[in-house]
Amino acid sequence: MSAVTVSDEHAASDKTKVLQPAWVRALHWTNAVAMVLMIMSGWQIYNASPLFGFAFPRSITLGGWLAGALLWHFAAMWLLMVNGLIYLVLGFVTGRFRKKLLPITPEGVISDTKAALTGKLSHDDLTKYNYVQKLLYAGIIVVGILIVLSGLAIWKPVQLQYLTALFGGYDAARYVHFFCMAAIVAFMVVHVALALLVPKSLRAMIIGR
Repeated sequence: MSAVTVSDEHAASDKTKVLQPAWVRALHWTNAVAMVLMIMSGWQIYNASPLFGFAFPRSITLGGWLAGALLWHFAAMWLLMVNGLIYLVLGFVTGRFRKKLLPITPEGVISDTKAALTGKLSHDDLTKYNYVQKLLYAGIIVVGILIVLSGLAIWKPVQLQYLTALFGGYDAARYVHFFCMAAIVAFMVVHVALALLVPKSLRAMIIGR
């Protein structure tokens, strides 16, 4: 009887435990909206002057034409920059980055990658990231910083000429911006797929528990 009671108490505790704080959830969904708007409008901007021999289908772009896409892109840019800055500050101040993303070791990444590919990676404890998650989340933060900086270098190549020069010039900055976008899209696809495979992680990002 006592064993059942203890088990029930643990189950109740798991249901009420906050896995994702309110500030994380708010910033996460704001960031998701900003990124989707930026990616879709960015594809329309790309179509006006393609880097490669293809264009994105009009049905998945935003803005209708170059000027409209630029308006959407700049509006979403400020939302993303402010939201991202708040996330970085709170991530460091609260110690979330240190607790969630460190340490990252090559051995851990290799081990967890093998486990993931063989379907043996555990998702029982959502309070801890596995090494693959740590690497992906830390990496996407770096990519996010790069895409903002390269975007600024493209937007103001004269006023921010030193920043543009750091990327190797205007044209090189465009390539950096494009490949960062591609990395973010790939991350989002994997992120959504894993959330669907582990529904309780999606629930935690919606209601926190």
